[in-house]
Amino acid sequence: MQGGSPDQGRPANQGRRVAARNRTALVAAAREVFGEQGLNAPLSAVARRAGVGQGSLYRHFADRLALASAVLDENVRQIERAAAEPGASLESVLGVITWHLSRSTAFVDLLRVHGEQARALSERVRTALSGCLPAGHRLSTDDVMLAVAMVSGAIGGSTPAEREHLALRAWRLLGVEVGPSRPFEAAVDE
Repeated sequence: MQGGSPDQGRPANQGRRVAARNRTALVAAAREVFGEQGLNAPLSAVARRAGVGQGSLYRHFADRLALASAVLDENVRQIERAAAEPGASLESVLGVITWHLSRSTAFVDLLRVHGEQARALSERVRTALSGCLPAGHRLSTDDVMLAVAMVSGAIGGSTPAEREHLALRAWRLLGVEVGPSRPFEAAVDE
């Protein structure tokens, strides 16, 4: 090893420079893997999808619950950002909610499970929706939250496209207008 370092063939540890990027990739991968395989999907599948090792996953998230909580929190943050946009409408925010319902089984489960964290996240969704309801709207915030729970109960199917189709059909049956189904970032990026 003349003058070379023993680590010459290994990539340098980039540490904190990539930590935020890895965390973001893990949350996105968890949303996809949990959406495809449910909350009991192997965490190794999440790490693989994110392009990181399992050690990186566990440095960011102590366990499955912490990872699922991060996905749920990101879902709710997107809903809050969509509701905070100038000119945000109930329809556009429901489009973001519908996207999350069709992509995240953990988000659907949030609407059915009770507990301190679930209540806190649900209350954040309620607050976001209440800010989008025009004065005199035929529905109250409680009505919209009930409709979201009803739509989440109607979602079945093995693919996000099938779940989205059923969600949009359920909204139509309830007589509720919904904007395009998409994550909030898709509406504002680029």
